[in-house]
Amino acid sequence: MPNLRWPGGCFADEYHWQDGIGPRKGRPYMVNTNWGGVSEDNSFGTHEFLELCTLINCEPYIAGNVGSGTVEEMAKWVEYLNSDAKSTMTDLRKQNGRSEPWRVKYWGVGNESWGCGGNMTPDFYADLYKRYATYARNYQDARLLKIASGANSSDYNWTETLMKKVNPGMMWGLTLHHYTIPTGSWGNKGSATSFDEKEYFTTMKNCLFMEELVTRHSTIMDRYDPAKRVALVVDEWGIWTDVEPGTNPGFLYQQNSLRDALVAGTTLNIFNNHSDRVRMANLAQTINVLQALILTKGKQMLLTPTYHVFDMYKVHMDAQKLNLSFTSPDYAVEDKKLPAINMSASKDSAGVVHITLVNIDPNKKINLHTILSGINWSKVEGQLLSSKNLTDINSFEKPNNIAITPFAGAKKENNELLVELPAKSVVLLTIK
Repeated sequence: MPNLRWPGGCFADEYHWQDGIGPRKGRPYMVNTNWGGVSEDNSFGTHEFLELCTLINCEPYIAGNVGSGTVEEMAKWVEYLNSDAKSTMTDLRKQNGRSEPWRVKYWGVGNESWGCGGNMTPDFYADLYKRYATYARNYQDARLLKIASGANSSDYNWTETLMKKVNPGMMWGLTLHHYTIPTGSWGNKGSATSFDEKEYFTTMKNCLFMEELVTRHSTIMDRYDPAKRVALVVDEWGIWTDVEPGTNPGFLYQQNSLRDALVAGTTLNIFNNHSDRVRMANLAQTINVLQALILTKGKQMLLTPTYHVFDMYKVHMDAQKLNLSFTSPDYAVEDKKLPAINMSASKDSAGVVHITLVNIDPNKKINLHTILSGINWSKVEGQLLSSKNLTDINSFEKPNNIAITPFAGAKKENNELLVELPAKSVVLLTIK
């Protein structure tokens, strides 16, 4: 797990970090007006989050409060986290049990500033970003990688304005948020577990829209930043359905089906193929909310189909992207068509090639054959994630209903790679 983003989301722009430090019993309470209207006791604050990141060995990514906070508040948070000099903030950190600075480098300057983060115009936010970013200082051995709050889906004007008004040297990244809504309607998003093929088709169409989004936002960024210094940070993505019946609507708890695994694999393939610009991405969210990797119930825990996709795709991390050229057959419903196959490939430091493939067609297996130019190889191994139905899930009664299995549908014949890709499947090929 490379990084973990906290404390939000929309909550970030009403979170005041000093409420979440010091003895837990003395921390102030607040109402989480964004999600569920529940009381937030601030028992999980800065120290707890950074200890969690230490335990799971990942980089923390802090989302700072621009919407309801102040420049001073954010500047002091950076100082509290990263400074090694003597000051009131560093003394306070030491009083709270942390002598050494954490040297947190990833720093988001606001979240969804076009919406829940303040309903700002791009011009207003661009000026505000520069002000906040100016006072978020670099301390010794703690250079900040500052990330500006970017566009909502296809708001290309937001990206254009930010790239035009903010010097690329002043921001490490610019965000993009896009959710896959099964029905295409925010008012009635659709069920996580009960849907027909027509709704599945719409889901995958909305998922594949990420390709156009990343391409068009990247093209705008290229005009102002041809050296690609600024990363496109897709730090909220995933499928968003109606909540499970009987659960708090504000908690966004939804089940996770094979359909979600196909969404995850497809989206990660898109990110891999655009890794020259997309250098960070954050699934929303990790546990129990939206397209989660893990669901819990009391002391029970299960791994979702989405988790297994992430497990398969981790071979691409820190590897070299390989360019692919292929022609996909169509997946058609009525008179509408989508490309049935998407894939990405990389070569790791040991020279092993990995190809991840997704067949979104729920009805047809697809045969592939290709020559891997410039690669000397002798064998291929595989892993498969699939199930009988698109609506299949892992439940607490059957937590391993959908799991990774060996895949024997790929072989070398003469100098060609032959693959029989099952319907509605995610496949990982390891080529040595």
